[in-house]
Amino acid sequence: MPETVRIVLGRALDAYASLEELGEDVEDEWTYVTELAAAWRDRLAAVADERGEQSMDDAAASAIDRAIDEIARIEDPHRAIDWLSTFPQVVLFAIGVTP
Repeated sequence: MPETVRIVLGRALDAYASLEELGEDVEDEWTYVTELAAAWRDRLAAVADERGEQSMDDAAASAIDRAIDEIARIEDPHRAIDWLSTFPQVVLFAIGVTP
């Protein structure tokens, strides 16, 4: 049975929380990180509300899982900050939603 958009976005949001936590280690960027992450979490949550019960294409779910794997390897907080805006766009693109 195919996964739903809500399930895949749940995994993506969990991974995103870890990325945000790492980015918050850069004190000078704390406000930027928290505001950026909040905006993208809201956008992803809106898509989950809109399309949550739709089935995910296996290739799209796999692409999101690969992006999750990629951000899980990030150890540098500055690189994490770079990915705070990139990762949600990758996720939305894979789902077929305009970021």
